[in-house]
Amino acid sequence: MLFDQGTPAPLRNHLPDHHVSTAYELGWNNLKNGELLQHAEFSGFEVLVTTDQNLRYQQNLADRTIAIVVLSTTSWPRIRIFAHHIANVLASIQPNSYIEILVPHDY
Repeated sequence: MLFDQGTPAPLRNHLPDHHVSTAYELGWNNLKNGELLQHAEFSGFEVLVTTDQNLRYQQNLADRTIAIVVLSTTSWPRIRIFAHHIANVLASIQPNSYIEILVPHDY
């Protein structure tokens, strides 16, 4: 699983069943979305977790094998409270899926 630049890294601690890398750790933090998706798929990542809500409008995702999960916020305090739901979604995601998770303001 790959976290893009905006995804809070501490979320990985709530995903014990997944190996998580970040774009920053891999030196991919300067890649544009299309390049990041290419690198991720080529490197064998099955899931990209991002906070880029415009990704589906900026990229043709039809031919992608990687699953994409878009979080509605970069706010770690909000994501932390909702981490169990995010983990459940990630546990059942299928290849070439695109899922947006609305992280509530008040939970």
